[in-house]
Amino acid sequence: MSDARRALRRFVVAAGLVAALLFIVVGLAFDLQTYGDGSIFSYAVATREVWAFHWHNIATRVATYALTLAPGEFAVALTGAPAAGVFVYGLFFFAAPAVSLAAAFALDRDIGRPYFVASCAATALLAPLVFGFPTEMWIAVTLFWPAFSCAMTTRVSAPSSVLLAVLTCTLVLSHEGGLVLGFGMVAATALLGFRDARFFRALASYSLAVAAWLAVNQIAQPDSYFGEVRLRAASEFFEAKIFASPLLVLLVAVLVGYALVLAILPRIAARRAPLIAMVVVATALAVWWALFDTALHADNRYYLRTILLIGTCAFATVVGLMQLADKKTVVSRIAPLSRALAFLKTDLFTRGAVGAVALVLVVHAVEIAKFLEGFVAYRAAVRALATGEAADPELGAPFLVSSQRIADDLNRLSWFSTTPYLSALVADFRPNRLVVDPKGNYFWLSCATATEAARAKRAAPEETREMIRVYSCLHRN
Repeated sequence: MSDARRALRRFVVAAGLVAALLFIVVGLAFDLQTYGDGSIFSYAVATREVWAFHWHNIATRVATYALTLAPGEFAVALTGAPAAGVFVYGLFFFAAPAVSLAAAFALDRDIGRPYFVASCAATALLAPLVFGFPTEMWIAVTLFWPAFSCAMTTRVSAPSSVLLAVLTCTLVLSHEGGLVLGFGMVAATALLGFRDARFFRALASYSLAVAAWLAVNQIAQPDSYFGEVRLRAASEFFEAKIFASPLLVLLVAVLVGYALVLAILPRIAARRAPLIAMVVVATALAVWWALFDTALHADNRYYLRTILLIGTCAFATVVGLMQLADKKTVVSRIAPLSRALAFLKTDLFTRGAVGAVALVLVVHAVEIAKFLEGFVAYRAAVRALATGEAADPELGAPFLVSSQRIADDLNRLSWFSTTPYLSALVADFRPNRLVVDPKGNYFWLSCATATEAARAKRAAPEETREMIRVYSCLHRN
């Protein structure tokens, strides 16, 4: 391995490990498990009603529930403290990438642990796109890398077969994207040869996982109210507007600009070209952020789960093909592909890649900092309304207050359907008012579900649960 490749490897691994640790520290410090859909999930954890409130509608994602939300509910039952459950939920959710990297490191048996390195790259470069919005895709991709490492590198045996079956089933039952990732594992092992035992092991594991998914999907049907929403959400997964996200456009512009600067630099500066190009683009970025930037990567964190899935597939494809080419499989006999993979190992590419990775990390750092600053201010604005005396009884009850009282700049961080639950969370579960969006058109709880939760014996204050009940009954029978 050349010095340039070694430097890139160390940089990527360090970036992945640091990112995984920062997800935990930053996520918990800023209560990001309460952003967006995380508000209803956190409130459901606090009231120990996760399954009744929503998860019965998405039972095919039961693995995410078991790995993140159920521990939070257990913490509430054990301590009697709703806030403890929300914290534990956040801890398990944000710790997933760190656990994934540790597992990938342990399971990757190839020389140099290439699959672990790829998982570090994905953690540092892709995960920040959605960091802060609790999406089940976050759990799916973290489960994928250990499963992929196991499928491709561990010796076939009874224990490894059981382990891969468990990992694959958990992956598929974390998010529907897991079906795509699981199929990719089978396709990758097929390139080892249809007679290779690793292919049969992966195929058997995936078949079992798909059977489990189909069984759960058949047994646990969603409510009619949510069923239509699920179909609409699925149809929007690959909408064109996702690929026009301001952050995505900025990242593409940065990488294209970096490549153009590299291309025009004189040959005499070849060894220093990546550094020069990085300084030029970083300077342009600083000017952009200081003088022209008005965008905030907030609600798009949810929609970029699509890019997280696509990007994970891309990273897995590259590392898989490179390893398959080294092992003289059919991949090495496809001349154009073989030449492309060989280029990725050259010093020219690896030196340039270091600068590209650094620039992407800088963009992520600045955009996350902007998001955190905004979220702190937005939570404070919601808290002020939730604990204040202002009210808008025309919304249906004397304890309701409109979120439109919050400045438009801060309301960019709102997620209309979960604002009432956030107002309960930021007021330590004892709000004077529920903050609601008058334009909201989706309501999580039916009157019957909310009524049952209000009457149950729970650690969360009964007064708050009663407010949620009245709000729900105003909108859903």
